[in-house]
Amino acid sequence: MLISLSTWKHGFHPNRITYDAIANSRSALDAVELGARYCEADLTCMSVGRGGLPDAAGEVTLDASIMDHDGNCGGVAFVRQYEHVISVARRVMEKTPHVLLVGDGAERFAANEGFTKTELLTEKARALWQEWSKQPDKLHVRLRRAEEGEHEYVFVKVDEEGKEREMDRDSQELKSAAPFPGRARGAVDPATHDTIGILAMDAEGRLAGACTTSGLAFKIPGRVGDSPIIGAGLYVDGEIAAAVATGNGELMMRACSAFHIVEMIRHGMEPGEACERAIARILKDKHLKDDMQAGLMVIRSDGAWAARSLRPGFQLAAASEAVEGGKNMLYNITAESASTVIQQL
Repeated sequence: MLISLSTWKHGFHPNRITYDAIANSRSALDAVELGARYCEADLTCMSVGRGGLPDAAGEVTLDASIMDHDGNCGGVAFVRQYEHVISVARRVMEKTPHVLLVGDGAERFAANEGFTKTELLTEKARALWQEWSKQPDKLHVRLRRAEEGEHEYVFVKVDEEGKEREMDRDSQELKSAAPFPGRARGAVDPATHDTIGILAMDAEGRLAGACTTSGLAFKIPGRVGDSPIIGAGLYVDGEIAAAVATGNGELMMRACSAFHIVEMIRHGMEPGEACERAIARILKDKHLKDDMQAGLMVIRSDGAWAARSLRPGFQLAAASEAVEGGKNMLYNITAESASTVIQQL
């Protein structure tokens, strides 16, 4: 059974690349890496790779992890000047006895492996950081909501009444439009970041997963989220399931969400119920706030998949040979269900 899943609307094109790879006899591991690399190089996605928004000091730092069917895994965190950190994470997995390399050590490893340095901070990201640094308590960044178009960053100003007004990312001028319309009751998107998580099952039934991100925009320098942490943002056991967790990284780390889902399936729980139980655990987190989101997805070893989210607003792309021969489809995910919202070639 050929299957690929990718988190968020910006995962739609990476998911097409991932599915096409397994459809052309590439391994699930190769496929998730290829999909992640596409997103890392996509400058329209300001939460992953080159073009991602920087930390509070104006520096872009990247995190990633990858894991295969047999439980082999690798991750890197706080990496500067290297665009394709998912590939660096794979080298960690395949060429070292370690699971996670960080900071200077990860960068030296990347250099020794022949990766080329790249300037990660684009002019657009720099301009947003400069505006934020003038009034960090009044200006912030969030992802577009589903009804507003692509899930990418918008820059907003908060007035004295707490209402948001969008700023044009190019001109840095406030739009004259009224505060954002049409937001579904209870809906939330991550305020300042998100990652991309990708899962795949190949023609041999082998599972793999990948996560890559530039992390929380304007974060405290040195902050690392769940994406490079095996068991938090990503976990794969080829005999059981592969799972990804996305959203507020601190929530995923405290709950070990990806590992939690796989372990519940190991004990006989259906994928959808496992995701719901994982969400229920997150809901008990005393640090949970109304503007935090969590999105979970899983592929079981027999090809059954499921996804759930803490609140409305989470979307994922899915392609499966069982549905219209692998047509890439976008789904709206809630705490109770996954419903198709659009189909595209």
